[in-house]
Amino acid sequence: MATFPLDEKEIDAFIDTAFAEDIGSGDVTAESVIPEPARLTASMNARHDMVLAGLPLMKPIFQRLDTSAHIELLAKDGACLAKGSSIARIEGSARALLSAERTALNILQHLSGIATLTNKYADAIKGTGTTLLDTRKTIPGLRKLAKYAAACGGAQNHRMGLFDAVMIKDNHLAVAGSVTTAVTAAKAAGQTRIQVECDTLEQVTEALAAGATSLLLDNMTPDVLRKAVTQVGGKIPLEASGGVTLETIRAIAETGVDFISVGRLTQSAPAVDIGLDYGS
Repeated sequence: MATFPLDEKEIDAFIDTAFAEDIGSGDVTAESVIPEPARLTASMNARHDMVLAGLPLMKPIFQRLDTSAHIELLAKDGACLAKGSSIARIEGSARALLSAERTALNILQHLSGIATLTNKYADAIKGTGTTLLDTRKTIPGLRKLAKYAAACGGAQNHRMGLFDAVMIKDNHLAVAGSVTTAVTAAKAAGQTRIQVECDTLEQVTEALAAGATSLLLDNMTPDVLRKAVTQVGGKIPLEASGGVTLETIRAIAETGVDFISVGRLTQSAPAVDIGLDYGS
């Protein structure tokens, strides 16, 4: 199971930013309509089948506005929940909990959406020996959380940022002039992990000869991927990427590539529906 990626300081900073944009100078509705002594008891429930991610943020979010609020977590991140499953129960100041509700639901729905979609992709390639990877296609500021959610769904995290390893893509090659020139420059700079994006089998040959330590095979058909796998012969890891869908990922995995990276896991996963139901 993935380890939650934010420490206490990072959680506080996340909540600061979220509340600043949503609550701002104050929740005028709650302050106008809800009597100060009013209490709220409610439950968070899954409104359809999903994989959960983001639950460790619920207590800090609700308790930021009501330190004495009682938050009972009834599930765990990475769990596959059926429609109607209870996720958490909350009890505390009605004003505070209603002010925090949208922030809590937004992040839990978003991260669980990533985990849920990732789980579908991971299930689609079970038994092939190919590993599912996420990418850097995340909402700025949410990368650690998005990649954590992908891991909850069954993906392996790939490159947290540009600092992790050299990844020479098509635009780098256009400026550098050639695969060989780019790889040689990276090695001269002391880099030992050098991945090269290849659009053609000719680039695969050149990158292998230049000393790349892994290849990203971009937008290749299964037939071409099989040729690349044969050509490389297990010398270095191969990652397939580009336009991968639930309908095509199995065929791609069966070509023998080591990894498949899917940007849509974190870039465009739909949020799941989680309700905060009063009095439950």
